[in-house]
Amino acid sequence: MIGQTKDVGFNIGVSRTLPFPPEVVWAAIMSPAGVALWLGKGATLVKGERYETADGTVGEVRSLHELDRIRLTWQRRDWDHETTVQIALSTRGAKTVLNFHQERMTGPEERARQRDHWRGVMNEVVDLLTAG
Repeated sequence: MIGQTKDVGFNIGVSRTLPFPPEVVWAAIMSPAGVALWLGKGATLVKGERYETADGTVGEVRSLHELDRIRLTWQRRDWDHETTVQIALSTRGAKTVLNFHQERMTGPEERARQRDHWRGVMNEVVDLLTAG
C-alpha cells in the first residue's frame, strides 16, 4: 500500500527547496513562532525531555542536532498512539531543503490527513521566512 513500510507503518514526507541558507531556515523553525507553526504553541524543545503544546499534543524530543535535524515523538490529544516526526535540513548550493517526515501512522486515512497537515505547515513556514 502507498506510504506503508514494514518497519514504521504508514509514513509521509513533505519537502521544499527554499532560497535561504540553513542558518536562516533553522532559526525560523526553532523560534517560538516557528515551533508554534509546526508543533504547536507552548512547547519547549530540549533533547531527552517531554513537551506538551497548548492544544494537548505531547511527545519527547529524541534528537536535536542544530542546523541539521530534530526528531521527536508526536501524539495529538485525541489520538491513542504516538507517531514519530523528523524535521531535517540539507543544503543544495545556496538553498536549503526543508523536509517534514512523519511515520508510525495507523492507516491511509491518517496518512492523507497528515500529508495535508504538513503541506499546510510548509506553506506557513515559507510565509514566516518571506515575512522575516
